[in-house]
Amino acid sequence: MSKKLCQTGSAGAVYGLGMIGAIIYYISHTTGFWVGVLGILKAFVWPAFLVFELMKFLGM
Repeated sequence: MSKKLCQTGSAGAVYGLGMIGAIIYYISHTTGFWVGVLGILKAFVWPAFLVFELMKFLGM
């Protein structure tokens, strides 16, 4: 018995748009080169920040 998984690329597109938005946000608030580099690195892991803040808000 084989199982087929049907996946779409919409989640990847949403993540990609979120990453681009995060890069623009972090770059626009930089005060120096290395802060900009750190902002780009943060843009790749923004979902982790989102979940962390959500858990903190919910008191978990």
